[in-house]
Amino acid sequence: MKPGEQGPMPKDSSIISASPEIMGGTPVFAGTRVPIQTLLDYLKAGESIGDFLDGFPTVTKEQVISFLEEAGKQLVGMA
Repeated sequence: MKPGEQGPMPKDSSIISASPEIMGGTPVFAGTRVPIQTLLDYLKAGESIGDFLDGFPTVTKEQVISFLEEAGKQLVGMA
């Protein structure tokens, strides 16, 4: 890694949590039982972030935006 680069997004951060006691260790939005994969499925189906947030009110818009920003940085860093 180059100076200033970050490693993979930690699974236990303010954005993502993964614990065997919650959803069998499936990565979820921190403080919720909402899998990260659910957001990706919504977006893949053409749904909006607003639609996702309406369906999962325990997830904050800030969590979604932070997740997408971090995922984007990691993908760009891999290119």
